[in-house]
Amino acid sequence: MFFFSLLCLQGVALHADALPAITIIIDDMGNHQAQGEAALELQGAVTYAFLPHTPYAVRLAEKAHNQGKEVMLHLPMDAREGNALGPGALNLHMTETQFKQTLWENLNAIPHVSGLNNHMGSLLTRHPGAMGWMMQTLTEEWPELYFIDSRTTRSTVAQDIASEYQVPNTRRDVFLDNEPSADAIERQFRVLIELARRQGYAVGIGHPYPQTVAVLQRVLSDLQIENVRLISASTMIELQQRRKSWPEPSSPLLRVAKSSKL
Repeated sequence: MFFFSLLCLQGVALHADALPAITIIIDDMGNHQAQGEAALELQGAVTYAFLPHTPYAVRLAEKAHNQGKEVMLHLPMDAREGNALGPGALNLHMTETQFKQTLWENLNAIPHVSGLNNHMGSLLTRHPGAMGWMMQTLTEEWPELYFIDSRTTRSTVAQDIASEYQVPNTRRDVFLDNEPSADAIERQFRVLIELARRQGYAVGIGHPYPQTVAVLQRVLSDLQIENVRLISASTMIELQQRRKSWPEPSSPLLRVAKSSKL
């Protein structure tokens, strides 16, 4: 009886993790109150990433937290294109002390932060030294935080360095609204869903554009019909870690439990 109960419990856990899962992160929160408020109306475990030192970041982050939403720091970093990054940007010209102090100030600027991802950063995330300073700071001073590599360049080393420092991490799979039309956003959402079906999980990043919010309001309501879960960024990282650590079952019954479908 004990073995049967244990097998059932393992089967339930495996079934839950076997369901395809997606994470949606809404970046660039904090500059516009009305857009931010509208984005916070999205249903389910949407995660929100706030730019530091922006006019509405603290107010909207507090509201997100009070609604049970997960809050991230959206950390500005040097870009190859030379784009304006806004306050709190990390760049290659900083000394180690300046870099770590700016990171510390940014993390303290947003309440209820669970993790962070890069805003732009196509230049900075290519540099192991700068990424090492960041991950060292997280490991030593903010060990409870995770990092998500937005992958604004194929040459990024940010996630690899995070893993070296044992910072919980994952990566962006799909940008939802690089082309900010409703049809294009919905197509990208379908790409996200199909990727989750193939590999078990997928992370999408969007922005609080009115058209993005409108599409997400519609498509997220259909996830249950699609048999796909929407989970927070931290839950996604935990899921990926569990999947990587799944042992190969030794008994035929456990192999059946692991491979069976709902």
